[in-house]
Amino acid sequence: MEDRCPVSDADTAITVLGPAKIPSPLPYCRFDDDTARVRLELDASDFGPGRGPCLADFELAGPRGRIYFDSSKVKVAIVTCGGLCPGLNDVIRAIVMECHHNYHVAGVLGIRFGLQGFIESYGHAPMELTPQSVSDIHQFGGTMLGSSRGPQKPEDIVDSLERLNVGILFVIGGDGTMKAARRIQEEIARRRSKISVIGVPKTIDNDVNLVTKSFGFDTAVEKATEAIRCAHTEAIGALNGVGVVKVMGRESGFIAAQATLALKEVNYVLVPECSFTLNGERGLLPSLEARLRARKHAVIVVAEGAGQNLLPDTGARDASGNPVLGDIAQYLCGEIEAYFRDRQMPLTLKFIDPSYIIRSVPANANDRVYCGFLGQNAVHAAMAGKTGMVVSRLFDRYVHLPLDLVTLKRKKLNIFSDYWRSVLESTGQHEVTPFTDAPVVFCPA
Repeated sequence: MEDRCPVSDADTAITVLGPAKIPSPLPYCRFDDDTARVRLELDASDFGPGRGPCLADFELAGPRGRIYFDSSKVKVAIVTCGGLCPGLNDVIRAIVMECHHNYHVAGVLGIRFGLQGFIESYGHAPMELTPQSVSDIHQFGGTMLGSSRGPQKPEDIVDSLERLNVGILFVIGGDGTMKAARRIQEEIARRRSKISVIGVPKTIDNDVNLVTKSFGFDTAVEKATEAIRCAHTEAIGALNGVGVVKVMGRESGFIAAQATLALKEVNYVLVPECSFTLNGERGLLPSLEARLRARKHAVIVVAEGAGQNLLPDTGARDASGNPVLGDIAQYLCGEIEAYFRDRQMPLTLKFIDPSYIIRSVPANANDRVYCGFLGQNAVHAAMAGKTGMVVSRLFDRYVHLPLDLVTLKRKKLNIFSDYWRSVLESTGQHEVTPFTDAPVVFCPA
């Protein structure tokens, strides 16, 4: 296959602080070499505006035979940023256990309440993390360190790292947090300091570029299906019952799509990547009317970022700089009720929003395993002196990804893919007209 990838080996190369000369203290003999690469077929759109197959080489994750830091002297810090996500505590625990039991580091600090914890004026003193203090945290949702949103000056953060004598910083967060990690690493490089910055991508929306699946996503989908099942039960329990379930997904509808595939009771799924209309021949409301006349019930799953073109721009932004979304679910419910009221057609509508339940629960078994691998591989990379990168799984391989590539864009559903076609076949919605901006065609299947 012709390699039409718009990135070169230089673009996927991982920065190192210096030569790794110290024999690894790990108590086993299988190590990976920095020259070990894995060639993966992606899509050129992952790296920019291109389209078509793309073969790119990535550095394999894993322990190295020689490390950069003297593990008995290096101090480590961990920070969690952004919204909550199942598995945060699992990643923290994995990093702490790997650092203490296998590398025997000098100490691990937990930075409280996100990047604010680096700024003295906030008064969030770091906490020492030990195997004893993290032994049970995987049983609970959220993050034991707390979190926050909002930018902090990279100069102030690096000042704090130097005062604390931190040699390795693990940053756990989403797209915005990875951009902050890149700025921190750039400031460290400008000062020629020897501090490693390793990111562990976290997003319940599964929208980090090049990351096949982010931790917590499996758990989120599992919990979303529980809410959808309840909505279906409510819908079939009343004449013309309609269950509306709102799930997370500001710009990417992966939770809505995956939960729809997992539970076949969904009749309509609305995602940010695919526009739709409410009225007219191609509209949701006439299709819903036909559905109710034929089947007497319906279930609608809507991602929080869907249908924003139907709502007025709020003009507001949150602490992370993201636009504050209009409430599409409440708007949709109001439009549905008004539509059927005008037609004097009986309707029972139930609205369920499980968003904060979904993101606050402990990780399920699959996500716990995944978090363990991410934490361990993040420590291996850091101890080898790597920096400016994230550790992630691409398909079935754990690799090192440069922060520049990860922060290039947000990952979104490909609405021309076989995956999205399967979603539409599951719901009974017609497909989007290929390679046009035409909205979804709804049908009363």
